Amino acid sequence: MTNKLQAIAKGKYWDYFILVARFLLGWTFLRYGYGKLTDGQFGLTEAELLTPIKDLSLFRVSWYLFGHEPFNMFIGISQIVCGLLLILNRTVLLGAFLFLPIVTVILIIDLTAMPPALLAGFTFRLPFYILLDCLILWHYKDRILIIWRNIISGVSTKFKFPVWAYLLLPILAICLEMIGFLPKVLFMAIKNLFGS
Repeated sequence: MTNKLQAIAKGKYWDYFILVARFLLGWTFLRYGYGKLTDGQFGLTEAELLTPIKDLSLFRVSWYLFGHEPFNMFIGISQIVCGLLLILNRTVLLGAFLFLPIVTVILIIDLTAMPPALLAGFTFRLPFYILLDCLILWHYKDRILIIWRNIISGVSTKFKFPVWAYLLLPILAICLEMIGFLPKVLFMAIKNLFGS
């Protein structure tokens, strides 16, 4: 009976650790997302704006580019939504999955553009966050396995098609792509007709 109680206590501590990790990742994304929406993260100083671009570091140039709208707002809102999803019990898996591409892109950008002096902290912090997110996903692996099995189970068309229909796929795909251009063509025709 003692071993069973120890296992329950160990599971409870692990579950609480996962809850703390969820809160850390969620709160971090809420803070950074809010910072982006309130002009607290990206952008350049007045002196940097007057500096020729060739004299700015790649980091400062990227900071300038990321500060433009709607990119800045999109990233900020994405981080806030992801942070909330991680904190809420019903949506933790969705938040954990959404977290991975966002933080991985941030890590790649930081590794590419950030100066070594600033990079030192992020080199360890962001991979640590990725590790915590993977631990969250591992903690809920029983639910993820259900999702995974449904994703990889044989998906096919609802109906059977003859071989010639499959041979037509490239031609029909090109035609479908051309349909996507129709709104632009119509817009340009109307603009040329009434504009200029």
